[in-house]
Amino acid sequence: MNAMQQHMIDSYRASVLGTPPPPQPGVHDWQVARELGAEMARGPGLLRTLRARLHTAERPRARNG
Repeated sequence: MNAMQQHMIDSYRASVLGTPPPPQPGVHDWQVARELGAEMARGPGLLRTLRARLHTAERPRARNG
């Protein structure tokens, strides 16, 4: 499954659940690139920071029922 197909499934799920749709694939790519560049300019610890941010990010949960 590619990113566009996943986006279509997530959009359908959001419309059924009445939640806002997810952003289209690639919308925030430049923002992420800028943030990575800024983080690398600050010095060491980039991987540790990225891991911490990824682990604290909310992940979608499967519905039970």
